[in-house]
Amino acid sequence: MKQSYCANSPADTFFPSDGMGVIVAKEICSNCPVTEPCLEYALYNRIDHGVWGGCSERQRRRILKDRRVSSQPLSVTAA
Repeated sequence: MKQSYCANSPADTFFPSDGMGVIVAKEICSNCPVTEPCLEYALYNRIDHGVWGGCSERQRRRILKDRRVSSQPLSVTAA
């Protein structure tokens, strides 16, 4: 996307090998106008690597897990 801030950064910035790299990538994403659609794209496509929409791999896994849990119907037991 042309309006994304990552378009002006090297791609490897968003595929860091350490925690400091994740912080740098997330800082670039922090004020980006397309953070939400970027994150949703990564979640929908189950992208496992890199920083997308300001979220690390671990954060995206947690979001997906939370969404699965919240969409499960509550079980009702008869007394």
